[in-house]
Formats: sequence, structure tokens, C-alpha cells
Amino acid sequence: MKRSERNWKELLPVYGPLALLVILGFAWAFQHIKPAPPDHIVIASGEKDGAYHAFARRYQALLKPQGIDLEIIDTRGSVENLELLRQGKVDMAFVQGGVASMNDKSPVRLEGLGSLYYEPLWLFHRASIELHRVPDLQGLRLAIGPEGSGTQALVRLLLKENALVGESVELLTPDSVEAARLLQQGKIDAAFFVASPQSKLVSRLLLDPSIRLASFDRAGAYARRHGFLSVLTLPEGAENLAENIPPQDIQLLATTSELVTHADLHPGLISLMMQVIDRVHRPAGWFSSEGEFPNTRYMSFPLNEEADRYYRHGPPFLQRYLPFWAASLLDRMKIMILPLLGLLFPLFKVVPPLYQWRMRARIYRWYEQLEEVDKAFSRQGEKSRKALLKELDELEKEVRDVKVPLSFSHQLYHLRLHIDFVRGKLQQGSVD
Repeated sequence: MKRSERNWKELLPVYGPLALLVILGFAWAFQHIKPAPPDHIVIASGEKDGAYHAFARRYQALLKPQGIDLEIIDTRGSVENLELLRQGKVDMAFVQGGVASMNDKSPVRLEGLGSLYYEPLWLFHRASIELHRVPDLQGLRLAIGPEGSGTQALVRLLLKENALVGESVELLTPDSVEAARLLQQGKIDAAFFVASPQSKLVSRLLLDPSIRLASFDRAGAYARRHGFLSVLTLPEGAENLAENIPPQDIQLLATTSELVTHADLHPGLISLMMQVIDRVHRPAGWFSSEGEFPNTRYMSFPLNEEADRYYRHGPPFLQRYLPFWAASLLDRMKIMILPLLGLLFPLFKVVPPLYQWRMRARIYRWYEQLEEVDKAFSRQGEKSRKALLKELDELEKEVRDVKVPLSFSHQLYHLRLHIDFVRGKLQQGSVD
């Protein structure tokens, strides 16, 4: 028999139970391991020409190298997005601040990942009209955003608070592009938009001499009444310094955009999305400084636990240094690794002494028989010498067949020397 095969047979009785115990530990831990994060998620954005869609495309590009396919669903805006979330048709969605409180009608648990950026409410009107307050819209033809949009939900709230209901104002609901076209053609008097200041549509209307941007003189009052609203100032000349557009500081009302998810979305995906939105929304904008967004202010939904951990501590340790798939795998495996280490540390302390005892026991058990032969000769003398010598020969033959690791062979040779010592006593006939 080869020595390697013999060593395996010697080690198996000692390490076999240890291996079995570790396997059982793995099997128990496997029952509690978290499922892998999905590689396909769906986001509800907004109008195809809007900021929500543009940001969703940036998210998509950043998630693709991490092995995550982000499907983008175009919608009419925040109200529709919220409804799709509640119906479970999307995994996450952009929702305009305040829309949740205006459309609170479902027990489905949703959570926010943070406020992403300011969304100013722009009120553009024909230059021939004077507009300073919402009540000045009385009797005008007004575009308030498409059905299902956050723009329309916010505008209807403002109109209601200023008692502009019924036939006091004619409300139209075209999409943003159509509303801008109708306004520039003079077919409507004014139009509301919730859009980024970098929006091409906003820039086009600001540069149109037939169109004016209204300043909300009572913006502070609206912000006090509604916690999801803020007051922003568009500085004189911000759009075009050479032509001084706008010609004076403009006070704007603004909400914030919020990224909302289902409460049961995989934690690994949440931490990855937090890194993505931080990269996209951290840079300074017209109304925000570097690092101001994303943040936890102005939120309409409870903050997700994983997102809260990100705001306090940054990305998970593994995701800082490893690709998402590798970090996710190790994170899920730690529930198996930790019990394994908990088993191995104490077992490694017990097994080596146990192994040594087992190897020595193979040798020491022959000393008991050798001692009996020595004592028998001392008691019985000559008449038992031949029988005892025969017994010693049989003992030595059995000892030669004993297999022990090389590290214990010196003890085996000591035993054989002691057998020769007792044999010598018998052959000389001396009794101690």
C-alpha cells in the first residue's frame, strides 16, 4: 500500500467527523442564504423628451457594466409612475415631491432612496400678459401638464388654493412639447412646466421674445404651506448674459425629484443604485452646489434602510473594491463562511491532540502486553521461559505490521527495542 493511501486511512477516522460536521453546518447555513439580486429591473421614467427619461438612460449606461439590465418605461409623469409602482409593474420610479401626499390611496409599502435634484415649476406666458401671482391666471387658457403627470397634480393644488376652479380658467392637458408649441403659436395664454433648467424646452422658451417667464411673488408662502416645496432664484442673465435673459431675478417654486422603490427590492441592488445616483446627481447644477444631492431632505416616502446606511457610511466595503457580482456573491456567502469559521477554530484546537493520542494509542497498547510477559517471567521463572519467548516473537511480529506516520515511527522503534530488551532477559534467564 502506498504511504499516501495509508495516511488517508489514518486521517479519515479523525478528520472525517470534522468534515461531516462542517458539511452539516454549510447545509444549515444554506437554508438562510439570501437570494442573488436580479439582473433585470424596470424603472418608470417620464416623457421621452423629459429629464426623468434622460436620467434613466444615464442609470442604464452605468448599470450595464455591472451586469444589470435596466428597462425604461416611458410614462406621462409622476402620478402614473406612482400607480405603476403600486401595481408592481415596475421596480423603481421617479416621483415628483408632494405627489404621494396628493395621491395617497394605496397600502403598498414604498420607500425612497433620496431626493435627486430640484425641479423648478416654470410658468411661461405670452409677453403681452402681466402675470405675477397665480390669481392673475383668471380667465386665461392654461396648459397644466398631461394626465398622470406630477406637473398637473401640483398645478391643480395651486389653482385650488387660489380658488381658481370651475370655469374661472380654461385648463388644457397637452404634453410638454405640445404645450410649448401652442404657447409659441399664441393658441394658449400660459403653460406650466416642471423641468430641469438645462432642458432644451426651457431654454427655447426663455430665448423666445414673445414669451415671458413669470416670477412667483408669493413663493415663500407656498413653501411654508407645503414642506415639499422650496423657493429658488433664477438670477438675472442666467440664460444669456449678452442679451440679459432673464431681464431680472425670477422667483421660482420648486419640488425635488425622488427615486422610489418597493420595500422588498434586493438590498444589493439598493446599494448599487445609491452609488449610481450619487455619481449622476452629485455634480453642481444651476440651483445646487457640488454634493448637495442626493440627500434625504424633502422626501415624501420613508427612507430605505440600505439607502440610509449608504448616506451614513458610504458604499458597502466589498463593493468599493470588487465588481458588483463578486461583492454580491461574497456578501451572500458570508452567512456560510462565518458559521464555518466558528466551527473550525475550536475544532482545530481539539483535533491535533486527538490525532496524537490516536497514533500513540496504537503503540502504547503493546506495552501492556510486554509488561505482562516481563512480570510473568519474574513470577514463574524457567518453566515458562519458552512459552514467554514464543509470545514475545508473536508480539514483535504484530508490531512490525503496525502502520504509523513517520512523525511517530521513533516511538514504534522504541517499542521494538524494549521487546528485544525483555527477550534478552528471558534468554539469559535473569529475573530482576
